[in-house]
Amino acid sequence: MSKVLAVDPGRDKCGLAVVTPGHVILKQIVPRSEIIRVVAEMVSEHAPDEIIVGNGTGSSGLIEELRSLSIPLLAVEESYSTQRARTRYFLENPPRGFLRLIPRGLLSPPCPVDDYAAVVLAESHLRNHP
Repeated sequence: MSKVLAVDPGRDKCGLAVVTPGHVILKQIVPRSEIIRVVAEMVSEHAPDEIIVGNGTGSSGLIEELRSLSIPLLAVEESYSTQRARTRYFLENPPRGFLRLIPRGLLSPPCPVDDYAAVVLAESHLRNHP
């Protein structure tokens, strides 16, 4: 079974997710300054087959830093990952009360969705590379 550690990079914070086909094992948001330490801990604890990193904002420097972990690493296209992350957030956390009457496309999640962005990157990668 394929297990992926996905990173949605950003300038200040990064989304992380450990995903297997059909199952999200872990997702979290960490400050950019702690990303190498946290990813190293996740690699040690979850033994992913590879790390995938979204190729958007802040990815080039992060990719170079992550190469030091000696695990296969791949940069992946992250176009529209934020929009897909918002959709995923509302699927898992449906609006309540009067907010459920507002079209979801007009709602903003009440928290950052970088972790959900990492999940959608991982799921897309696993679908395209079984």
